[in-house]
Amino acid sequence: MTLIQDEVREFLVNVPPFQFLDEKALSIVANSVLMEYFPKGTVILSQGGAPSRYLHIIKKGGVKVYINSEGQEIVKDYRGEGDGFGFISLIGEDVARNNVVAVEDTICYLVRRETVLRLMDASAAFTEYFLKSFLIKSIDRTYKEMHTRSLMFGGGDKLLFTTPVGELITKDVVTESRDISIRAAAAYMSENNISSLILLDDNGLPAGIVTDKDLRNKVVAKGRGVDDPVKDIMSSSLIRVDSKDYCFEALLKMVRYGIHHVIVVENGALKGVVTNHDFLLLQGSSPVSVVKDIESRFTVDDLSLASGKVTRIISLLLKEGARASNLTRIITEINDRLVRQVLEITVRKHGSPPLPFCWIALGSEGRKEQTFKTDQDNAVIYANPRTKDEEEEAKAYFESFTKDVSAALVRCGFPVCPAGYMASNPAWRMPVRAWKEHFQRWINNPTPDAVLKSLIFFDFRAVYGDLSLAESLRDSLTAMVEDQKVFLGFMANTIIRNRPPIGFIKTFVVEKGGEHKDELNLKVKGLSPLVDAVRLFALEKGVRETSTIERLNALKDVHTIAGEYAEELGHAFEFIMLLRVHHQMEQIEAGRTPDNFINPDKLSGLEKKTVKEAFHLASKMQDMIIERYKPMIW
Repeated sequence: MTLIQDEVREFLVNVPPFQFLDEKALSIVANSVLMEYFPKGTVILSQGGAPSRYLHIIKKGGVKVYINSEGQEIVKDYRGEGDGFGFISLIGEDVARNNVVAVEDTICYLVRRETVLRLMDASAAFTEYFLKSFLIKSIDRTYKEMHTRSLMFGGGDKLLFTTPVGELITKDVVTESRDISIRAAAAYMSENNISSLILLDDNGLPAGIVTDKDLRNKVVAKGRGVDDPVKDIMSSSLIRVDSKDYCFEALLKMVRYGIHHVIVVENGALKGVVTNHDFLLLQGSSPVSVVKDIESRFTVDDLSLASGKVTRIISLLLKEGARASNLTRIITEINDRLVRQVLEITVRKHGSPPLPFCWIALGSEGRKEQTFKTDQDNAVIYANPRTKDEEEEAKAYFESFTKDVSAALVRCGFPVCPAGYMASNPAWRMPVRAWKEHFQRWINNPTPDAVLKSLIFFDFRAVYGDLSLAESLRDSLTAMVEDQKVFLGFMANTIIRNRPPIGFIKTFVVEKGGEHKDELNLKVKGLSPLVDAVRLFALEKGVRETSTIERLNALKDVHTIAGEYAEELGHAFEFIMLLRVHHQMEQIEAGRTPDNFINPDKLSGLEKKTVKEAFHLASKMQDMIIERYKPMIW
């Protein structure tokens, strides 16, 4: 029977790929769609049987898609409201590839084959939806949808993530020989109204750069003679980007290396220089300026004021179309500078430590996956004491030191960790040998508590101090975990317990009561299953990287599962992370405290679809882990 047009349109307008159709095309579909009811247990399509005559879109209920192989039933998928089936056999007109059975009473909209073919001829987006991998394709479309929503709040006419660096260069680059005097260099800079001068070697190649800051700090402030060669004060470590790189890459290098000028090259030749000022003009605000502001603060009170600017930077980056990995790279660099400045202030207060030490970040901070400021997750490694007195002196120093650091971080917006995973906890400030003993004990005796701590501490990353201490600990950890199947099995057993919040037929599993009723936790239930699976794969192969995306890149060619699914896992991780950031940003702009709970009913149809696919991929990874560690899973 023909359905009422408005009812069909109201449903399909939120269902991809129909939501990509214009009004005319959607009306054609709505006028021709049929509806059919399938009681629970009905076999809708049979493997090897007649092809489907319709594209089925589930209005209510759910189906199981499976194949029979060598006497076994292999389930390929469960599909629920808004999902479709029957497309391949519809187009092929030969046989049905899968069995499709209603797992509950199900109502489907049926779109005739001729209608589908007309839509594919008329709409590239409609065709693309079916002919490409769903997850990767829909991620890109959902990014655009989320970005469009962000732009409603404002945005620049040039974007960090779409503007090549070469487009910012408005003047020819000014160069001079490195053998000229400081006086001559300053004169050239003044005549050309530039803040930096590229200095060339005898072969005409860039040898260094001198900036107005060098003239102030290395000449004027120190009373240096202006007739000395400028090469004596130039910076010879030239940080460069290609003219085709996007502005974000240049900006990230500025933040990372604490500089305000980056050389731009094209086909290997010098093309120009971009500065922090260029980015200020481009977007009205710059992360480099925030870093500069942080590093100019020498009291905790001043730092706490500077730290509040990070939220504005995130807001700007969101409005400019930033993906999650771009956001977290910038946020990590800024937060690291803030933490280092707190540590510098505290070292000046307490005096030099009795032993070299390294401040390490744990958890999401260790993985460089922070969004808005999260709980403190940190620890201290210090050099092995040689005497009892040295040991007692180190304990006393770091007890007082870490207590002050923790209090300062709280004032800068980093709340204490409820579980106590902080350097201010005496259990998490130890000499190198004690850390190695802890790790060895956790691996040799993988109790539930030991595995939980491993999930947090094995993501450690050096932030400040003697970085070789952290490298030594990482070397030891890599050697300890090698071929430790029992420990990895216990870890696998722990992480598969946290199932993604997706139900039997791809319906969301939400909180049943309490403050977050009808919501789901994007961090614990959405991101953690992906993060935990990738961490396990990284430990299996001795990968030293800590961030999820970096781990996936390192695993592509060495791990069977990660090698096959790296791209999909990366897209799923980025999407869930970005959805979380958008949600938190909206809460902040509304004057609410950001959290990780989201109501799926408030997502668009495309967002719902993409989230479900991401959760389904995480479940698939957990099923593969179960199969991989089957003898050790209980």
